[in-house]
Amino acid sequence: MGNSQKKILFIVGPTAVGKSSLAVDLAKKFRGEIISCDSRQIYRGFDLGTDKPPASIRQAIPHHLIDVVDPEETFSAADFARLALEKINEILDRGNLPLVVGGTGLYHRALVQGLFPGPGRDENLRDRLKEEAKNRGLASLYNRLRQIDPSYAEKISPADAVRIIRALEIFYLTGQPISEHFARTASPLRDKGFILFQIGLKLDRKLLYQRIDERVRRMFAEGLIEETKQLLARGISEQATPFKGLGYSQVLRYLKGEISLEEAIALTQIETRHYAKRQLTWFKKTEGITWFETDDREKIENKVREYLLD
Repeated sequence: MGNSQKKILFIVGPTAVGKSSLAVDLAKKFRGEIISCDSRQIYRGFDLGTDKPPASIRQAIPHHLIDVVDPEETFSAADFARLALEKINEILDRGNLPLVVGGTGLYHRALVQGLFPGPGRDENLRDRLKEEAKNRGLASLYNRLRQIDPSYAEKISPADAVRIIRALEIFYLTGQPISEHFARTASPLRDKGFILFQIGLKLDRKLLYQRIDERVRRMFAEGLIEETKQLLARGISEQATPFKGLGYSQVLRYLKGEISLEEAIALTQIETRHYAKRQLTWFKKTEGITWFETDDREKIENKVREYLLD
């Protein structure tokens, strides 16, 4: 692999765009191992609704960070970044190429840019700020933020009450503007000599939505309802995080008799399309990603080859 000792390949993009199949192809060609960057595939037992790669593929190409957490355990983006970094180093030590693949924006950010831990919430302070926004108008809080932290104020909308209040809360709790906290946030990868190549996959929206609709129908046809029943029978609480995910939350409503099977399928399709839209917005705002059409396989391969030989 030439002098590609510390090179990492990322593949991001919306759900159903074809990240997994591209990752498997590239892993075969460039001695890669795949690290899942997916906040749902980490949970054991939740398989169909999270579209985990089948066992045959996982036997052919090593996959990491799938099935690592019990459904009722908490698992944060920071936990992901820590484990992913361990796996990246192990894969590089074996002389292989780490491919970080998935569409969970916060996990991607935690690994590539780092997360700002920040002070915890202060409910009293928040209530006072909310009260002030109600009495004096949000503009008065926004103007104060502009005086305290002009660079952050410029990045957010004057109508974004949540971020304005959080930024003021952080300033009053720490005496420092939020932009200074962000500047000090350490990335697990930055400054450690890693060289990243980040591929973003896009597809015509109509085609993407068709793929999403087909995938949802397939999940139901392959037994999503049965899987959900089995998980409940094992005593997993309906409140467990993975049950709030796409597909599972709709199946739970169907099992309770709140909606019909057709409605459960249609709602899952609609919600998944909304999710794909949010993913695209998130990744489009993320710096350092090179975008390709999903079907430009040859172009992508050539770029990866160049990057590895560089």
